[in-house]
Amino acid sequence: MTTNRNQRCSFCEKTQQRSNLIVAGQGRASVCYECIRVLNQLIDTDKAFQEEPEHSNLPLIPRDISLMLDEYVIGQRAAKKTISVAVYNHYKRLLGTENDSEVRIDKSNMLLIGPTGSGKTLLAETLANILNVPFAICDATSLTESGYVGEDVENILLRLIKSANWDLEKAEKGIIYIDELDKIARKEGTNRSITRDVSGEGVQQELLKIIEGTVANVPAQGGRKHPQQEFIQLDTKNILFICGGAFEGLNEIIENRISKGSNLGFLATQESHSDAPVDIGTEDILNYGFIPELVGRLPIIAVLEALDIDSLIQILTEPKNALTKQYQHLFELDDVDLEFTEEALKIIAQKCLESQTGARSLRQYVEELLLDVMYELPSIPEVVKCTVDEDAALMVRGPILIDSHSNTVKLDNNDLKKSA
Repeated sequence: MTTNRNQRCSFCEKTQQRSNLIVAGQGRASVCYECIRVLNQLIDTDKAFQEEPEHSNLPLIPRDISLMLDEYVIGQRAAKKTISVAVYNHYKRLLGTENDSEVRIDKSNMLLIGPTGSGKTLLAETLANILNVPFAICDATSLTESGYVGEDVENILLRLIKSANWDLEKAEKGIIYIDELDKIARKEGTNRSITRDVSGEGVQQELLKIIEGTVANVPAQGGRKHPQQEFIQLDTKNILFICGGAFEGLNEIIENRISKGSNLGFLATQESHSDAPVDIGTEDILNYGFIPELVGRLPIIAVLEALDIDSLIQILTEPKNALTKQYQHLFELDDVDLEFTEEALKIIAQKCLESQTGARSLRQYVEELLLDVMYELPSIPEVVKCTVDEDAALMVRGPILIDSHSNTVKLDNNDLKKSA
C-alpha cells in the first residue's frame, strides 16, 4: 500500500490532505481515512443489530442427533434417545458457562451398559464424528493407581490432546470414552484396611477428579510421572466422559433387589416376569463394586439391548459403512459385483449369534468366507460377478463366480474349478 497526493478516494472522490490521507492498494482502488472511519462505524452498527441469539450456537437438537446415529448404529432406540438428550444438555451447559450464567449445570457424563458387541464403542465414536469434536478412547483395564506399575489415568487426557492436534482449547470440549469400566469394580471381599486394590478401587479414586472437572497435569511424553517431567495443564470441567462395560453378573444383582420382600404375604404368590424390562439403578452399580463418588459422577445410564438375528442382518446391510457394502466396494475395484443372498445373510448372522460376541465377529465370518475368493480373484480377469449363497455360508463350498462368457466358476474347499 502507498500514499499519493494526486490520488482520489474511490468512495468519496476526495483528494489527499494532511488530515485525510489516502491509502492505495495494489490495483486502482484507494480509500481515505475518513471513509475508513465511516466503514468501521457501519460494521459495528451491523454487528449490534445482527447479533445471533444464544440458541443458534447450540449443536444439533436431540432428534437430529438420534437420526444421524441411526445411519451408522442399528437399533438401540432407547439408548440413542438417552445419549442424544444428554449430549444436547451437555453443550447447552457449555454455552451457559461461556455466558457466565449464574445457574451451575452439572456435567452429563454417561454410563453405557450392554453385552459385548452391542455397539457401545460405535455409539461413542459416531457421536464424536457427528459433533466434530476431538475423541479419545481407552481401556480401563490398562489403568492403575498412581505409583504402581501400569498406566496413569492422565494418559487418557494425553490421547485427547493428540486427537485435537495439541489444541488445548479444542481438547477441553472433546469426548473421552472409557471402555471396560466394569473390569475395575472393587474386588469382592477386599479389605481396604489391609490391602490396596490398585487396579480396581484405586483406579476409581484416580478417575474421580478428572471426570468431575479439574486442572490436570498431563505428562507431555506420556508414561509414568516424575518430578523432572514437563506437564501440560488441561481443564477437564467441560470434557464429556462416556464410560461403557458389559457388567456381567449385574442381572443377578438386579434380580436379588427386585425379589427382596416378595417372599411374604400376597407377593409370594405372584410369578416374576423375567422378560419384563428392568431399570438399572445406582444401587445396583454400587453393589457391583463401584464407589459412590464415581457412580455420582456418572448420573446418566443408558442400557443397550443384546442383538438378535434381525438386528445382525441389518448391521450387515443397512448402515452407511455396512460390512457387505465395504466388501462390495473392494470387489468393485476389481470390476466384480458382489452379491449376498438373504439365506446367506441369515446363516452368517446365526453363526455370529451363537458365538455370543454380538456384532464383533461379523467381519471374522465374512472374511473367512471370502478369503479364497479374494486370493484367487485377481488371477481370473474374466469374472464379473460373485454370489454368496446358502451353501457358501454353510462352508459346503465357496461362493459362485460368474465370468463374462456366462460360465460358472465354483470355488470348493480345495481350489477354483471352472465348468462350462
